Amino acid sequence: MDQTFMKERKILPLVLSMSLPMVISMAVNSLYNIVDSYFVAKLSEDAMTALSLVYPVQNLINAIAIGFAIGINACAAFYLGAGKQQQANEAATQGTLLNFLHGIALTVLSIAGMPAFLKMFSSDETVVNLALSYANRAFLFAVFITLGLSFEKIFQSVGRMQVSMFCMMCGFVANIILDPLMIFGIGPFPAMGIAGAAYATGIGQCFSLAVYLLFYFFRPIPVKISRDACKPNKEVIARMYSIGISATFTMALPSLLISVLNGILSAFSGAYVLVLGVYYKLQTFIYLTANGIIQGIRPLMGYNYGAGETGRVREIYRTSLGLIAGVMLVGTLLSWAIPGQLFSLFTSNPETIEIGVSALHIISLGFLVSAVSVTSSGALEGLGKGTPALMVSLLRYVVVIIPAAFCFSRFAGANGVWGAFCFSEFVTAGCSLLIYRKAVGR
Repeated sequence: MDQTFMKERKILPLVLSMSLPMVISMAVNSLYNIVDSYFVAKLSEDAMTALSLVYPVQNLINAIAIGFAIGINACAAFYLGAGKQQQANEAATQGTLLNFLHGIALTVLSIAGMPAFLKMFSSDETVVNLALSYANRAFLFAVFITLGLSFEKIFQSVGRMQVSMFCMMCGFVANIILDPLMIFGIGPFPAMGIAGAAYATGIGQCFSLAVYLLFYFFRPIPVKISRDACKPNKEVIARMYSIGISATFTMALPSLLISVLNGILSAFSGAYVLVLGVYYKLQTFIYLTANGIIQGIRPLMGYNYGAGETGRVREIYRTSLGLIAGVMLVGTLLSWAIPGQLFSLFTSNPETIEIGVSALHIISLGFLVSAVSVTSSGALEGLGKGTPALMVSLLRYVVVIIPAAFCFSRFAGANGVWGAFCFSEFVTAGCSLLIYRKAVGR
């Protein structure tokens, strides 16, 4: 269980060995929503619109769970790098308990708040009822999501990326098998429609958690969840929340952004709201792949920073920036090569597909430059610098794009909203580079 490989191996092979399993994992994880959407789209366009309306709240739940789990990850890796085993155990133990409590709170608040939330964006009773049917079931699994993500980040903090990849894939395979069975009523399952999609996703996430627990008990890792580490350590908890709150905002802010943009786009046509929902499911595949690289480097940044290896920290940043830029380039090329085919996976309406193709062409112009802000934010989180990371996220998801979308839409209609995405990425990239250099002292 020696972790010194994190500061001894050559950078590129190390980053690839840590990141590639996570790239695969995040690509697989992004398919959860895409698979749900693919099968739900077979029911009706109303069902697909309902799923788009629920997505921001789903994303918020995942953001809170993943964000705090990132805090666990960064703290455990930092303390291991600094040779502080007890604090690493406390981060894992207390972090998991706190995320369990987060899951309970998220279940209650999300289910209670959904009716009011949905009525803000749709007056169509059919769409609202479909959205509630999905949300009230999907959110019951919030505790299992928060626990599963805690274990995911604990395993990642010690370099067990292959385990994380395997557990994610187990959950996804369960989901993809159950989706058609539970939605359409195949075999022993009754036809549950959109509710079946929620159950299939939830069961898949429970399955991932079960596999994590098996690995934890039968293949020991360097950090332990134990009673001895349950006594609250204010320093450890404060550090986890400092990093976790920043990471949560980074992931939750897109939910705020989508909700605001839905409000702007709904003034033009419901088709634009649907296109935005489909776009976010498509771009999730690209950005979660990039996030897989970020997940791979977070423990490396934290461990080497804790060990005082600042030169390696800089090289890890540059290497990951190049890899993420490559992912973004692929995303741009796909957006121009097969945009119609991508949107046709979720709708057969020619008008909606035409709107979607135009949107994807405009938005994708900012993909490549977004590599700078994505890498900088993730690297800052790995270094435990929560406030600068949060500044990057606020710039990218609120400060620049929301005013730009509002202003541009007054002159260019819905296309102005798509243009705001591209404009925001260029502005944020320049600012995030300055923020990163100031935060790390160079």
